[in-house]
Amino acid sequence: MFFDLTEEQKLIRETARDFARGELEPLAAELDQGDDRAPFLANLKKLAELGFMGLNVRECYGGTEAGVISFSLAVTEIARACASTAVTVSVSNMVCEVIQAVGSPEQKEAYIPKICSGEYLAGSFALTEAGAGSDPSGMTTQAVADGDGFVLNGTKLYITSAPYAGVFVVWAVTDKSAPKGKGISCFLVEAGTPGLIIGKEEKKMGQHASATNEVIFDNCRVPASALMGKLNDGFRIAVGELAGGRIGIGSLGLGVGLAAMEYATRYATERSQFGQKIGNFQAIQWMIADSFTELEAARLLLMNAAFRKEQGRSFGKEASMAKLFATESANRACYAALQILGGYGYTRDFPLERYARDARITTIYEGTSEIQRLIISREILKNLGER
Repeated sequence: MFFDLTEEQKLIRETARDFARGELEPLAAELDQGDDRAPFLANLKKLAELGFMGLNVRECYGGTEAGVISFSLAVTEIARACASTAVTVSVSNMVCEVIQAVGSPEQKEAYIPKICSGEYLAGSFALTEAGAGSDPSGMTTQAVADGDGFVLNGTKLYITSAPYAGVFVVWAVTDKSAPKGKGISCFLVEAGTPGLIIGKEEKKMGQHASATNEVIFDNCRVPASALMGKLNDGFRIAVGELAGGRIGIGSLGLGVGLAAMEYATRYATERSQFGQKIGNFQAIQWMIADSFTELEAARLLLMNAAFRKEQGRSFGKEASMAKLFATESANRACYAALQILGGYGYTRDFPLERYARDARITTIYEGTSEIQRLIISREILKNLGER
C-alpha cells in the first residue's frame, strides 16, 4: 500500500486541524464543565459549511466526495481538540452514508443535503434499547403497518445528538413471527414528528458537550415512504452498513490518545524533579515510546480499513481490528499521560482527566471491544474453514 496522503487528503487534514485548534480547543474545557451548548452547536454548523458532515458523500447530495481516508483524518484532528464534536461529526457522516447506500432517491435528496449543509445540525441513529445493545436483534420497538404508513412504539437508549438531530435512522420490528433478526426494518423519522419524544439526557462520565438521550416512540405515525431499504431487511443494514462507524470511533480514539500523549510529552520536557527534567528518566521515556508506538500502529490499522472501504473491498474485519486496537490504545495512552503529570493530571486545571474520561467510552460504543473480538475471530475462523 502507498502510505503517502494525496494533496486533497493533506488539505482536509490541515483544515480540520486548523479549525480544531482555533475554534474547538479553546472551548473544550468550558463545554465539558458548562451547560451552555450554543457554542458547540455553532461549531457544528461551521463544520458543515466547511464540508465535514459529508466527507464520503457524493457532491450531488451536497457532500465533498473526499473519501473514507479523509473522513478518518478529519475525525482524528477534531478529536484532538474536542471528542464531543468528533463523535457528532462521525455519527452524522455515517447517517448520510447509510441513507446514500440504501435510501430511495427521494430520501437521499430530502435528508442528505440538509445534514451536509448544516440545516440539520446532526443526524442520529436510534438502534440501542435496554435489552438490545450488543445484540440489536433483541430489540422490541415495533412498527405496525397501518393504512398508508406505519405506527412506531418503543424506547431507544443512548441516542447521540437526539435533541438537535434533524432526522433519525430508526430500527423496529415489523414481523414478530420472523426468526430473530429477520423481521426488523429501518425507517427515517424526522425530528418533530408527533409521537417522537426526546427523553431524559444521560449524565455521562465524559464527552459532556455531546447530548446522549432516551428517545421514545409513542404511537409515532410515519408514511410508507419513511421505510428505508426493503421491508424486514433492517438488521442487515444495522450490522453491515454501520461497520464504517467503527472507523470513525477508532479515529476519534486515536485523536484523544494523541492529544493526551502530546500534552504529557511537552510537560515532561518542562517539569523538573531530582535536579533534571523528568523526560530524562527512562520510566517516562518508555511510557512515551510505548504509547506513541501503539498510536502509530492504530493509525495504520485505521488507514488500512479506510483504504479497503474506499476501494469497495471487504473491510468489516479490518474496521473491527482498527476500532479495537485504536480505542484500547487510546485508553492506555490517556492513563500513561495522566501518570506522567502525576497529581496535576488528576486535576481539572489540566486536560488529562478530561481526555481520560472522553476516551473511556470509545471501547464501549459502536460495538464494545469484546464484540469486536467476536467479529474478528469469527471472520478468521470462517476464512480458515474456506481454505
